[in-house]
Amino acid sequence: MRPYAGPVPFRVGFVPGVTPDKWSRRWAEGRRGPLDLVPLDEDADPVAMLRAAALDMCLVRLPVDRDGLHVVTLYDERPVVVASREHPVAAYDEVDVADLADEHLLQPPDDVPEWRDVATEVRDGSRYPVPDMTVRQAVESVAADAGVLVLPMSVARLHHRKDVVAVPVRDVPESTVALVWLRERDDETCQAFVGVVRGRTASSSRG
Repeated sequence: MRPYAGPVPFRVGFVPGVTPDKWSRRWAEGRRGPLDLVPLDEDADPVAMLRAAALDMCLVRLPVDRDGLHVVTLYDERPVVVASREHPVAAYDEVDVADLADEHLLQPPDDVPEWRDVATEVRDGSRYPVPDMTVRQAVESVAADAGVLVLPMSVARLHHRKDVVAVPVRDVPESTVALVWLRERDDETCQAFVGVVRGRTASSSRG
């Protein structure tokens, strides 16, 4: 007979840049059951992990496929341009996306359609393919002055280096962090965690 392993932890995933520590502390203060915070790789599919029962809930950046999900929006993040510390944008507190029109973007143009629509290298066909890179690798390329990135502020902070800067960008929409879980999985534990992240009871509204 196997020894009793204790209660099964409640598994909450979170995408890079999201910091759930304060919610973990609130959960523990409420003397609830064990909580397992699961950091996800940048290429992970949170919704697929929910559907596969690998997670109970997940903190994600929208948009996601909402079919069959409860979605509770939590907060918005400003976009920033990540550039070499020697880059001219380092002298500014914030920039317009039009100020980046002549830059080489080290990510797919469709990731930042506002840049794509004004970019010189897209308009004149001079853009060359960008190799597949992790965000960390892309930031290393930024440090070498090979181009720029546009990221949510928390992701830029996660990959902060002394040789790069992160400057807020106007005219690019903010990204939204949300808590998601399967409608069929909804129960008192899920609602208790909703209450924790919303700073109130589990009666918060759901999407």
